[in-house]
Formats: sequence, C-alpha cells, structure tokens
Amino acid sequence: MKIVICGAGQVGYGIAERLAAEQNDVSVIDSSPQLITAIGDQLDVRGFVGHGAHPDVLAQAGAEEADMIVAVTLYDEVNMVACQVAHSVFNVPTKVARIRAQSYLQGRWRNLFSRENLPIDVIISPEIEVGEMVLRRLALPGAVETVRFADDNVVVVGIMCEEDCPVIDTPLRQLTELFPDLGAVVVGLYRNNHLFVPKSSDSIMVGDLAYVVARRDQVRRTLSIFGHEEPEAARVIIAGGGNIGLYVAQALEQRQSGTKIKLIESSRERAMSVADQLKRSVILHGSALDQTILNEADAADTDTMIALTNEDEVNILSSVMAKELGCKRSLSLLNNPSYPAFANALGIDAFINPRAVTISRILQHVRRGRIRGVHSLQNGAAEIVEAEALDTSPLVGKPLRVIDLPSGIRVGAVFRNGEVLTPNGDLQIQAQDRIIIFAVANRVRQVEQMFRVSLDFF
Repeated sequence: MKIVICGAGQVGYGIAERLAAEQNDVSVIDSSPQLITAIGDQLDVRGFVGHGAHPDVLAQAGAEEADMIVAVTLYDEVNMVACQVAHSVFNVPTKVARIRAQSYLQGRWRNLFSRENLPIDVIISPEIEVGEMVLRRLALPGAVETVRFADDNVVVVGIMCEEDCPVIDTPLRQLTELFPDLGAVVVGLYRNNHLFVPKSSDSIMVGDLAYVVARRDQVRRTLSIFGHEEPEAARVIIAGGGNIGLYVAQALEQRQSGTKIKLIESSRERAMSVADQLKRSVILHGSALDQTILNEADAADTDTMIALTNEDEVNILSSVMAKELGCKRSLSLLNNPSYPAFANALGIDAFINPRAVTISRILQHVRRGRIRGVHSLQNGAAEIVEAEALDTSPLVGKPLRVIDLPSGIRVGAVFRNGEVLTPNGDLQIQAQDRIIIFAVANRVRQVEQMFRVSLDFF
C-alpha cells in the first residue's frame, strides 16, 4: 500500500516504523526539519518538510496515488483539514485522523465527519482508546493485557505465569483434557523475549506470559486456573490528571460507584479544573514521586496504582514507590517501547503503550481482506486478527485437523450466529464465520490471504 502520514512525532514515527517494516510505500510529512531528518535516517520512508494540510505538500508526498492518509499531528484541525484535502483534491480512499478534543466527538455532532461534511473514515481518540484499555485492565486485575473481539464476546488475555501458577509444567494437551468445557485456548507464549505459537506437547514454564483466547463468560475462570484470583480494585490512586486520567476517573465514578478514587496532579490549575469535573474523587495537588503525597493518598491501603502522567519515568517510579509502600498492584502508561522489557522486573504488574493501541487501530484498515479487528502484541512480534471467512476462503468447509496451517498461526475462537465456538479438530469453518487468529509477525500476510478471494496463499 502507498500511505501518507502527516505528523512525525511519537505516534507518527511508530506507525511509519511498523508500516515500512511491512514493505509498504510510506511518506511522512512534518513541519519540523529535525523530525523529518531523524525519521528519514532511521526508517525506509520518504520525508517531506511542510504543512500536512497544504495541497502542494501532500502532492509532493504522493497523495495522488495514495491508498490511505493517516493524519496524526498534534493539532486536530490540521488533521481534519488534511483529510478533507486528501478527499476533495486527491480522492484518497481511506482517511484516518487523530482527534483529541472531546467536543468534536460528542454524539450530537455525529454527522460532522460524514462523507458530505468532513470525510474521515476512521477517527482515533487516544484518550478514549487508552482510557478504555485501562478500564478493561482494572476489570480483570489478573491480566497483563486485555483485548476484546467479536462484539465483546471473545476476550484475549495476557497472563503472567508465576511460581504459584497451578498449571506450571503441564502440557497444553493435558490442560484441554483437565478442562474440556473451559472455552479457552492458549495461542501464544512469550518466553525469554521470544513470542511463539506453542505445540500441544509444550508446557507452560515459570515466567511465561501466556496469551489466551477465551469466551467472555470464561475469562475469570481461566485466570483462576492460571493462579490469578485478584478481586477488582475497591481503592484506586490515579497519578496524572490529564485527559486520560480524567477520563478514567469519570468512568470509574459512573461505572463502579463503590470504588474510592484519589487522583494526584502536579499542576495546581489542572488539579482545580479536574476537581470541578469529578464528583466523588479526592484530588491531591502534588507530585506522584513525593512519598508524603503517596502517604496522604493512603498508598499502603490501595488496591491499584494507575500511573497516567505524560512522563514514562514518573509512571515507573511512582508505581514502584506505591508498591513499596504497600499498594497491591500497579498499572502504568509507557510510551517508550524499550521500557516494557524490564517493567515486570521492577514490580509493575501491567502496562499500556498508547502508541501500540493507536497502531493496532490503524492496522485494522491496512490489512487486506475481510479483517474486522487487529491488535498488535509485543511491539509487533505478533498480531491477534479477527477476520470474516468468505465462501472462497481455503478454511471453509474442511475440518480444522485437515487444514495445513503454517507454523506460527493458531485459531483461537470462531464466532458464529452470536455463539463462540472453541476450535477443535472436528470443527468446520463456515462462510461468514468470524475467526480470531493469533499470528506471529512473518505470518500475518498469509492470514490476510486466507480471507481474500484468492486461494493461493501457501
């Protein structure tokens, strides 16, 4: 695909890095010569210095032949105008824009982004996307990662396997025999910085991060089998009163009336603004790195510390400090892709990478075929893909046991007529089934081919 990206900041760079690595033709526009020089030196992309919404700059970047424009500058209005120009002048088929101001996204203005007005096909709101991811993690405290597919009927959870995990050293085929009605499938294991699809003879080892596809009603039971029965948090500290912190606090007030919330914000002006918008939360003005403030927030009696500031280092250190004071769990926002590798060693129980959340949303529209959902794992080492089977798909009409799936691909669940089916050797895929598949990075293209008209995908 030919893709034009407006904005070479953290998000734009991350998108360009991923798409260029997959041999897409990528052009990046930014008004900063320094950012364009850096991205051109480090990635196989073409860089253009200029205003992302100006027609002449878009033309230089190849908008006339582009399949997609991704506008992720720091300014909503630039992103919106870039999509409008790409549509009106260059007839770009797919237009994606990052829009942060919640005013634009209110329900009463839902027609604003229609094809007749501002023609934007995909709107990405980082605050909402990341905020909802935080809330899903809070709802399942035993999970390191949580993603939903098939209209929320299928949940993919990442589960850390500690020393007290009851299924350590148990072959996966034996797990199936022990829990035949579980409705969950282990599709991937992350071990020693390597993500792979396990065989039925493989056993789970201490320190593994297991990715499990489960029916929604079986998620808590699955976590329990892996030794995680942590209750939902009744006391929460939120470090950072920015847009994401405010969104999470407001959602918790509305959805979990019994949860006690304390929010720490370093800016006095912002703290006062947040206090005016929240009803039950206690707002503390100060630094999340100040032990006095953490004590005032009762960190010792807190169930979960949620670190959502704009600085990774503050999020990491405040989480570590809270755990040292007695906080049971921590959830941290980490933008730097190199930090998650040692986050668990520091005692951070779960983390969210906003850039990865954004990239996953965009990949759904880059992937070809009947792809309905995509989530990237471990900095692109693998993907969970939800795809709809066509009549011509090579998966349709054959028992799974006779389909020679390439190594690195595992079917996790099938969603058919509102029912979640757990895959086994006898299951036959039907047309219009929605299939949740785990695939390591170098097999993603083959997954796409399975759900296109062509039968020649091996």
